[in-house]
Amino acid sequence: MTPATPILEGSTPWLLAPLGILILTLLWAACKLGLIYPFWHQVDPKSTRHGGEIVAEVLKAHGVRYVFTLVGGHISPILVASEKLGIRIVDTRHEATAVFAADAVARLSGTLGVAAVTAGPGVTNTVTAVKNAQMAESPVLLIGGAAATLQKGRGALQDIDQLSLFKSLCKFCASVKTVRDISPVLQKAIAIAQCGTPGPVFVEFPLDVLYPYHLVEREVLKSDASKSLMGKIVNWYLRRYLGNLFAGAWEERDFSPLPVSIPKATQKQMQQCVELISRAKKPIILLGSQVTLPPTPVKKLRDALEELGIPCFLGGMARGMLGRNSPLHIRQNRREALKEADVVILAGTVCDFRLSYGRILSKRSKIIAVNRNQEQLLKNAPMLWKPHIAIKGDASSFLVNLSQELKGYSCPQDWVMSLKETDHMKEKANREKAEESTEQHLNPLKLLHHVDSLLPEDSLLVADGGDFVASAAYIVKPRGPLSWLDPGAFGTLGVGGGFALGAKLCRPESEVWILYGDGSLGFSVMEFDTFVRHKTPVIALVGNDACWSQISREQVPMLGSNVACGLDYLDYHIVAEGLGGIGFLLSRQNEDQMDDVIRTAQSRCRSGQPVLLNALIGKTNFREGSISV
Repeated sequence: MTPATPILEGSTPWLLAPLGILILTLLWAACKLGLIYPFWHQVDPKSTRHGGEIVAEVLKAHGVRYVFTLVGGHISPILVASEKLGIRIVDTRHEATAVFAADAVARLSGTLGVAAVTAGPGVTNTVTAVKNAQMAESPVLLIGGAAATLQKGRGALQDIDQLSLFKSLCKFCASVKTVRDISPVLQKAIAIAQCGTPGPVFVEFPLDVLYPYHLVEREVLKSDASKSLMGKIVNWYLRRYLGNLFAGAWEERDFSPLPVSIPKATQKQMQQCVELISRAKKPIILLGSQVTLPPTPVKKLRDALEELGIPCFLGGMARGMLGRNSPLHIRQNRREALKEADVVILAGTVCDFRLSYGRILSKRSKIIAVNRNQEQLLKNAPMLWKPHIAIKGDASSFLVNLSQELKGYSCPQDWVMSLKETDHMKEKANREKAEESTEQHLNPLKLLHHVDSLLPEDSLLVADGGDFVASAAYIVKPRGPLSWLDPGAFGTLGVGGGFALGAKLCRPESEVWILYGDGSLGFSVMEFDTFVRHKTPVIALVGNDACWSQISREQVPMLGSNVACGLDYLDYHIVAEGLGGIGFLLSRQNEDQMDDVIRTAQSRCRSGQPVLLNALIGKTNFREGSISV
């Protein structure tokens, strides 16, 4: 009889292999969950180093010069560490202002704008400003504090699901889980903010990844004295959690920027456009804000446009691209010009409400659309309009390449001159309307003409308002590229204080003006305190007509009521003085001294004091028929 063979004899290796794999898997999972941490990652419990220092080092390595903030305990380590590395911390009076300022820096510098706010209400106060940055395609990094990881969902101070708020507003959202994750998460976020179509990103930092180990340990192990079995188990878990939280925190890392990719037109697409435009008799270019994005310098783009010689309509951040009095810049009668055009180039311009969703484009025109964003490129097509050539690519580099490919092309001068002639006629009519009486208050158009005549060549204009600012867009001429800042397609009021703050820091030698409506001023007038404290003198011109006029001009005739539209002729200039600035009143009583008052305001601003000009204006029918929705 054959002796029985032991069941495991010869098969033991086959059972041990999967068992080993299972053990390794459990160990890996335990490391990930913080139950244990690798023995080679030792934590110095007395170290004063903290996660805020890593955040600061990453920002410094990416060339960040300013962090805008409203201080809070959740983010204090970031602010303190950043200041030590030479990054200027600029604190504002509202979190939205901090993001607006970061947005302005991003637009004007071509680099990343950074705002840091505390958890909960600090973060929620930025939602509108972040959405505005998204629609304006600004690369903004919003850093938010957050409740400690172990305390989330347990009723911690200012605890809220912040990531859910920003998922639809940002290109990238993340919560940092451990100290060693700070650098890779931030580097990834910053690269994503600038890739393709730029936009905002959000990274939240729980308290326990920012503060030193000994402080976090003290808070986490408050129940350390427990002698029960359960207490010992909890204590063991918490120590393992702490070990994993700080494991590998101070290993040497490369903080340098990750590569940034930008889509560009193909050679085949360029050739198709060259052939189309070379045959055009009545071409037009519509430039949107996207043409001001890096990497193409705005001066190079301006040279390319002048080389092409095609008449241009400028919108958003593109205002001022061709200077003050370019023969190619057409400011009036866009709708009529588009009806006649045989080729239209939409260079970063979107067929949204600003172009009547595409209906304003003629069916006879050949449309070349260029945009970094696929959705924006074909918005409302093909229902309301149809592109002849659609290019997902950078509009600015496209135009530069086009000018090089079209050497020798000359746009028919009779077409350019006919458009410019209608421009002159409309501007003459505007000047005549500026002399009309507006009862007991100043004519806003006359006021704007006087301001325009006194603006220096290095001035930078910030637009924050409805009716008054929309009128200013027709009258006041930006002096050069990147000299005009407006909210963008979201139509946000309240950007003035933040935009001006960021602009003055980027361009300290420039004369920065905020064109305010009296309604929009209410959102950021407190930032005069910020201007004073941070020595960023600007000039605010308030078109004070005691009304939300952009709404009232349609609400009253359509619905028969001015409800909620009325304001008062308040002494905003005195408010500015109360906050440390200088205030001037412009009214019918000193109308003949208007230029002198403006020059005095400019002089005081040059001496380092922020100034508010409170201009009491009357009503005109200049924009009659305009709508707010």
